Amino acid sequence: MGRKRKGTPPENTSVTKRAAKQIEPLIVEFLNQTPGRGYQVKQILKGLGVRDAKSKGVVSEVIFGLEARGVVKKLRNGSFTIEGEQKTITGVVDSVNARFAYVVPDGDAEQDDIWVAKEDLLGAMDDDQVKVVLKAKKHGKSPEGKVVEVLTRHRDEFVGRIEMNTRYAFVIPDFKKMFHDIYVKYEDLNGAKHNDKVIVKITQWPERDKKPEGVVQRVLGKAGEHNAEIHSIIAEFGLPLEFPEKVNDDAEAIPAEITSKEIKKRKDFREITTFTIDPDDAKDFDDALSLRTLENGNVEVGVHIADVTHYVEPKSALEEEAVDRATSVYLVDRTIPMLPERLSNGLCSLRPQEEKLTFSAVFELDAEAKIKNEWFGRTIIYSDRRFTYEEAQERIDSGEGDFSEEINQLNGLARLLRKKRFQQGAVNFETVEVKFKLDENGTPLGVVPKVRKEAHMLIEEFMLLANKKVAEFIYSKHKGANPLTFVYRTHDSPDPEKLDTFAKFANRFGHNMDFEKGGVSKNLNVLMDKITGRPEQNVLEQLAIRSMAKAKYTTAEKGHFGLAFPHYTHFTSPIRRYPDMMVHRLLQHYLDGGKSADKEEYEELCLHSSEREKRAADAERASIKYKQVEYMSLVEKKDFPGIVSGVTEWGVFVEISETKCEGMVRISDMTDDYYEFDEQNYRIVGKRNKRMISLGDKVTVRVKATDIDRRTIDLIFVEDDK
Repeated sequence: MGRKRKGTPPENTSVTKRAAKQIEPLIVEFLNQTPGRGYQVKQILKGLGVRDAKSKGVVSEVIFGLEARGVVKKLRNGSFTIEGEQKTITGVVDSVNARFAYVVPDGDAEQDDIWVAKEDLLGAMDDDQVKVVLKAKKHGKSPEGKVVEVLTRHRDEFVGRIEMNTRYAFVIPDFKKMFHDIYVKYEDLNGAKHNDKVIVKITQWPERDKKPEGVVQRVLGKAGEHNAEIHSIIAEFGLPLEFPEKVNDDAEAIPAEITSKEIKKRKDFREITTFTIDPDDAKDFDDALSLRTLENGNVEVGVHIADVTHYVEPKSALEEEAVDRATSVYLVDRTIPMLPERLSNGLCSLRPQEEKLTFSAVFELDAEAKIKNEWFGRTIIYSDRRFTYEEAQERIDSGEGDFSEEINQLNGLARLLRKKRFQQGAVNFETVEVKFKLDENGTPLGVVPKVRKEAHMLIEEFMLLANKKVAEFIYSKHKGANPLTFVYRTHDSPDPEKLDTFAKFANRFGHNMDFEKGGVSKNLNVLMDKITGRPEQNVLEQLAIRSMAKAKYTTAEKGHFGLAFPHYTHFTSPIRRYPDMMVHRLLQHYLDGGKSADKEEYEELCLHSSEREKRAADAERASIKYKQVEYMSLVEKKDFPGIVSGVTEWGVFVEISETKCEGMVRISDMTDDYYEFDEQNYRIVGKRNKRMISLGDKVTVRVKATDIDRRTIDLIFVEDDK
C-alpha cells in the first residue's frame, strides 16, 4: 500500500484516531472564536474549509466525540458550542465611538468594564443589555470581550434627518452615540422628504458591515425649523408629547370644591399672612410661605406645599402617569409637565386669593433662627399675594411696598440659616444658567444669564429647611436596626481622584487648592467666592460639579455632602417631582402611626425617579445647546472674547464669555503650524513657533460653522483668520 497524501483522511481505525487528534484543536479553536455561540455541523465544516464527503464524515465524527467527552456542548437546536472555561457576563453597552464600546457589568462593582471592538458588538448599541464573554487578550488595562447575545434593546426608535438617494434613503441619527446611518426603502418613507426630521423605527438590526434598516414612523418637519428640532429632542429622549385621554379625563373629573368635612381634618392657616414668590413666567405655584409673630416674641414660619396626593390617588391613571414621567421637563420654550394642567396649573397651584389644600412644615424660630418647635401635617391656606422674584427683591432693596416688612423679616432669618449651613460645611455651588429671548417663531434673539439675588435665596433656604427637617423627623421616629422606609435625597462624598483632577484644573487658572489641609467644603467655598464675576467662573463651577458625586433618590439613610445635612429629602415640589409625592404619602402614613412601608418597592421607585431625572436634565441641556448653536449661527461675523475650557488632541474647547456657549477650535483648522497635544499640562504647543494655548487662556474667537443636527459649534481663533 502506497504512502497516503498529506491531509487525506485515513481509511483504518488507527489512522482515524491520529487524524482526530489533529482535527480536534482546529474545531475547538474555531468555536473559541465566538464562545457562547452555537454552530451547526454544516457551519463548522464550512468554517474549517472542509469540502469532500469523506473528510466531512471524519470531522463530524470528531465533533460528536468531543461532545461525548464534554469538551463541546450540544444545544437544543442541534448546534454545538464550546463548553468549559467560558464565563458569560451580562451588562449594559456604553458606546464610546464608532470603533469600540465598553460593557458595564450588571451589579458587580468589582468587575472592570469590558472593552469591546465594533466587530465584536454583534450589532449591540448604546444602553442595550448584552451577554459578553471575556477574551484571553486585553485592551490596555481593561479586559476585552465579545458580545455573544443581545438580551434587550434599550430603544428601537431614533430621531434623525433624511438624506435621499436615487433608489433609497438614509436617516442620519441625532443621537451622538448612534454610529450607524439607518437604511430606509422608498416604500417605507411614510411621506418623508429630503432634509426632513423624522422618527424611524428599526426593523433590521446591523449585522457585520450591513447598516440597520428602518421604517419612518413620523415626520417632524424640516430640519432646522424650531418646532421640528424641539420635537426631535422630545422624541430623542423618549419624552411624552401629550397625556393619554384617560388621564386628562380623570383630571377634569376631580371636583374643585373644598368641603367643610375636609377643612375640619386640617390645620387652618387662612387667616395668617401667606404669599408665594416665583419666577415671572411661572404657571404652577407649589410652595408658599406664611409668617406671624407669636406671643413669646418668636416667629412662626409655615412652608406650605401643594397637597397633590389629596387629588392623585394610588393606582389611579393619574398616579401611573405621574410615576412613569416622574418629573416635569423644562425645555427652552415649553414645559412637559408631570401632571395635567387641570392639576398643575389649577387645583394644586397655590394661586393668589384662592383657598388651597396644602401639606405643611411649620417652624417656630427665635431671633437667631434657632428652631424651637416644629410641626408637620395637612393644612388649608389662602395666599394673599403672588410675588415675582423681581418684586420681592424690590422690597428687600428698598424696604418699601406691600408685605415688605414680612419679606424682610423672612430674608433676615434666611440669611442666618444660610450662614449656619455654610459654617457646618455646605458647598456654595452657584452655577451660571442662561435664558433665551425668543421671537414668536422660536428664533433666539439673545442669550441672557440668569441672575440669582436674595429673593431667590430666601425661598431656597426655607425649602431646604423643610426638606431637611422632614427627613430628620422620619429618621428620628425609628432609629436602630429597622428604620422606617423613607425616600431620601442623598449625595455622597466626592471621589479623591476626581478632586485631585479638579485641583489641577483650578491650578491652571491660578487657583491653588489643598483639600488635605483646609477640607473639601472650605476650599471649594473659598474658590467659588474668588471666581465670582471672573471669566473662568462658569468653567470652574461646571468642572467642580462634575467632580462631585451625583445626587440621587434612595431609601438608604445617608446624608447629603453638598448641603452638609445628615438627612435630606424632597418634600417641596410635588407638582413637578414624583419623589415628593412619595414623601408626602409616607409622611402622612407615619403621622397616622402606620408601619414601615415596603423598602424594596420604594427603592425601585427611587431608582426609576433618578433615571427619569437624568433623562430630563439631558433633554434640557440638549434644548439649550440647540438654541445656543442656532443663536451662534446668526452671529458668525462677530468676534467674541472667550476662555479655553478644555484641551484635547483634536482641538481646543472655548467658552464664549458673553453667551456661555461652548465651541471647538479644531487643530486641523490651525494652519499656521503643526500643533502637538501636551496632555500633562492641558495645552497644545506649535512645533516650530512654540505658540502655546493652555487651559484657562483668554482668547478671541469667531464662529466658523454650526451644525444644528449635531448641536456643535466650530470656532476659529481670530488671529488665525487674518
